[in-house]
Amino acid sequence: MDFIITPPEMLEQQPVQLPLSKSESNRQLIIAALTPGAKLPERVADCDDTDALLSGLQASPNATVNVGAAGTAMRFLTAYFASRPGCDITLDGSERMRQRPIAPLVNALRSLGADIEYAGAEGFPPLRIRGRMLEGGSVELDASVSSQFVSALLMIGPTMQNGLTLRLTGRIISTPYIRMTLEMMQQAGVSSSFNEPIGEITVGHAPYQPTLPEVEADWSAASYWFEIAAISAEPVTLRGLFRKSLQGDSAVGNFFAVTGLSQELLPNGDLQLQLTPDAGSQLNVDFSNNPDLAQTMAVTCCLLSLPFRFSGLESLRIKETDRIAALQMELSKLGFITDASEPGTLNWLGARFDPGETIEPIETYQDHRMAMAFAPAALFFPGLRINNAQVVSKSYPQFWNHLRAIGFTIEEPAEPAADA
Repeated sequence: MDFIITPPEMLEQQPVQLPLSKSESNRQLIIAALTPGAKLPERVADCDDTDALLSGLQASPNATVNVGAAGTAMRFLTAYFASRPGCDITLDGSERMRQRPIAPLVNALRSLGADIEYAGAEGFPPLRIRGRMLEGGSVELDASVSSQFVSALLMIGPTMQNGLTLRLTGRIISTPYIRMTLEMMQQAGVSSSFNEPIGEITVGHAPYQPTLPEVEADWSAASYWFEIAAISAEPVTLRGLFRKSLQGDSAVGNFFAVTGLSQELLPNGDLQLQLTPDAGSQLNVDFSNNPDLAQTMAVTCCLLSLPFRFSGLESLRIKETDRIAALQMELSKLGFITDASEPGTLNWLGARFDPGETIEPIETYQDHRMAMAFAPAALFFPGLRINNAQVVSKSYPQFWNHLRAIGFTIEEPAEPAADA
């Protein structure tokens, strides 16, 4: 399904009810599944990623589980099934998922006593997993590939006979997601220690308690509304966010400060975004801790003519697509010339050209964040076409309806006339 997007003359001023956090939801589901006597929570994110994880947790112990494009589900379920005695699971995914590396997690689990085989290419899904009580102990893990490998191991740590001591090697990325995992484990009754300077995390053998709190709205989803507020110069009000958040992407307001965007917590708990005259100059940001915000910030800065140098983007190469290459290609359709010659970086120093009156459709590469990061560009390029727009269902199924609610016109292109 492709959409053509036309912006309103002025945005409708009504609050946007953000979707629930899929990061919190996915962790809550795994912890609940590991909690003796607990039921799986019902109030979780309504999106493809969380649906895939929930479906896997509800599968029979001798099933083939296909998570599609849900990377979090693949990593969390790999560890979960490995720790469940009696499971004999084949865990598979989409064609792209079969290209996303999982060897660091598999190697760590094997060293802790797991029985996992590759059912296809070495180092990649699909996996054959025979669950057992894991011995636990000490293990090293390269934390420069994905923090989800770390979180997957941490959450099953309390079920291991000897607990878990995890020594992280390499450059640790997305540290806020690791802290989120540990905090949610703490809320469920499992204590841990994180010696961040030396990269060592210790989790003792202990049962989880069914005490997890309410899931917050998703700050990553909020970032697209920050973008709309910044480039439209009109107020936007967001609903469902907490004053104190577990989510690392709650730092989105700090990144958008360079655009002059301010945020105010209203008495009813809503968050209002308002543009001020305080825009900055060139932006230098390390996205190691917040890689999911990089696409939104790149599009925003280009549209606002704010040069930038983004680093810490190494993990974007192995996401739903190669997000750096995808950003370069699609930004070029809007006339922006970026550079990614240095590994893990994306730079725009202001180079641009006239893309002409007819803008090529924006491709999404089966990546939800590409669709949502580029959709607000219709404010500058009315009639912008987003191909395969349904990919937003991975994290934010109501995104297009929410755009309609504030005045955007979202239409499918007319089909070409049939031959007589």
